[in-house]
Amino acid sequence: MDTSKRFDKGNGGCPGIQCEANREVLCNSCSEGVITAAHRVQDRSIEPCLFGKGGTCCRNCNMGPCQIIEGVDSMKGVCGADAATVAARNFARIVAGGAAAHMDHGRGVALAFLATAKGETPYEIKDGMKLRETALRIGIDPGEKSKTDLAIEVGEKMVAEFGQQEGVLSFIKRAPAPRQELWEKQGVAPRGVDREVVEMMHRTHMGVDQHYEHILQHAARCALADGWGASMIATELSDIMFGTPVPIRSKVNIGVLKEKEVNVTVHGHEPVLAEALAMAANDPEIVAECKKVGAKGVNLAGVCCTGNEILMRRGLPIAGSFVQQEVVLATGAVEAMVVDVQCIMQGVSPVSSNYHTSLFTTSDKAKITGATHIPFEEHNAMDVAKDILKRAIAKFPERGKHFIPVHEMDVVAGFSHETINYILGGRFRASYKPLNDNIVNGRIRGVAAIVGCDNFRVMDEVHVELAKELIANNVLVLVTGCAATGMGRAGLLSPEAKEMAGDGLKEVLEAVGCPPVLHMGSCVDNSRLLIAATEMVHTGGLGSDISEIPVVGCAPQWMSEKAVSIGQYFVSSGAYVVFGPSFPTTGSKKVTDFCFNEMNEIYGGSWDLAVTANEFANKMIDKIDARRQALGLDKKKERVLFDMAMRRELGSSIPGMGCSPGGH
Repeated sequence: MDTSKRFDKGNGGCPGIQCEANREVLCNSCSEGVITAAHRVQDRSIEPCLFGKGGTCCRNCNMGPCQIIEGVDSMKGVCGADAATVAARNFARIVAGGAAAHMDHGRGVALAFLATAKGETPYEIKDGMKLRETALRIGIDPGEKSKTDLAIEVGEKMVAEFGQQEGVLSFIKRAPAPRQELWEKQGVAPRGVDREVVEMMHRTHMGVDQHYEHILQHAARCALADGWGASMIATELSDIMFGTPVPIRSKVNIGVLKEKEVNVTVHGHEPVLAEALAMAANDPEIVAECKKVGAKGVNLAGVCCTGNEILMRRGLPIAGSFVQQEVVLATGAVEAMVVDVQCIMQGVSPVSSNYHTSLFTTSDKAKITGATHIPFEEHNAMDVAKDILKRAIAKFPERGKHFIPVHEMDVVAGFSHETINYILGGRFRASYKPLNDNIVNGRIRGVAAIVGCDNFRVMDEVHVELAKELIANNVLVLVTGCAATGMGRAGLLSPEAKEMAGDGLKEVLEAVGCPPVLHMGSCVDNSRLLIAATEMVHTGGLGSDISEIPVVGCAPQWMSEKAVSIGQYFVSSGAYVVFGPSFPTTGSKKVTDFCFNEMNEIYGGSWDLAVTANEFANKMIDKIDARRQALGLDKKKERVLFDMAMRRELGSSIPGMGCSPGGH
């Protein structure tokens, strides 16, 4: 297949090559014959099944699959299941699948943390202050305990919560008191981490729970066990073990690959592997091996959320987001891609086989045909990391025809909850009060979280255009996951992007020195957003619960089941969440109405659906304004909605920022 002919005009109608760097790689002769997701999407003439897309295809027993049409008796399941039951079951199973991914991730971090506390790994407890603060939050008195003893006690308690059967999860107590009372009243407070997923799978088995509202209530409980349980455990313990992120400069996009260095990309989600590789890359033994083959050193670059982990804590560059993972390999300049779990396309194996590139799998949960499997676990972390890097170094002399685009963009990341607190108030007056005060006085209209994946099914850079419209309307944007990488490519994670903000937001940003879009980490780090929203409540002046503050969220290009679990734990926490370009229950009006309307009556938060950047912006700003009005902050504010000419003019007015996400 001649990819240069496939993609030489415009963007070929494919979202995977909206980025100029992607387009240049796929148009270069070095990628001739390589098949990526961009090609597969363009070649697919069949649209997704409408029954499956709308959540009304049931595969939960072998009498099916049954395709259900709401309100048509002859189109119920063989067992009599109607569209509402089937759509609720399918939605709940998506939540369970996404939650399980975060829970397994969180358990792995907790076990690594406990092993580190016991001195069994090469890692260390870096943030002693956060260790003591976390101990107090989960009911452990630090007293005069040594760092080691305290870390062991914290680790044991956190590990135990995964198998806990009764009681309440420790971090649930961080939520505003009215929210905790609501969860208890609704019977959705999670009792243990793993228990809620197992019960969700049981409830949705054929012939068990058949009341759609009841099913969706447990979906809320399952999601809360993710957000306020496993994900929060993973983030907090990772910070203590590897260091709490602080603002740090780095670069993103494929141009971070180096001509004279051994390029090793680390892809997946678990920070334990990436941290070991970062430590090993500077080891004298590895440096010496590089010199032997004429390389200046190892260039470790991230892909997907592992990239966000090492960017936040070490400032290492990100080569690509989810949609770029195959394109990064198609440069022919990568000696090795090392993967662990989640969001790894099977297509990376055939793409890597076209080059000298080694593909290494490291998790016993995830093997890929054609890859070399090297088991990794925290106790032998450095030995495995050095072995992988030595194999990558050996590939450097074999690098053949390749092409590294010049496109890369400066970014500032590392905005943890603690960092925001410090930036706003300093060491002795750390507080969210300046943020709340500026929301009250109207300089900042509200806060919006843009999270989640990028997606080959979405034709436009919705993340980027939406963020531009929000900040122009004085809405501070928080971002996580692959959405953050896309915004980084567009220059929105740079302090210079404050010129794109409305006058009020710009004034605040100039005072504190922040970008208008704050990178808060990987997809598991959405728990940081929960903590930030809770801190806004605790600071005062904006209501007594998350459901009252002018904060909204969205996932405009969601792809993974994890995004649905994330969305549900935000809705259950009182947030308004907009998804796009589709929602997995639209085949049932009853279930969709429950998610979009009745959940608001229960939780004060709800789902919604949008497609274009303007539609997202309208709905999100309207909700922010409605919450401002309810708080008595309803000063009339001008709305700015961009047409394409305005976007180009705004983007071109900032040095280094064109309208293309691949600026350099």
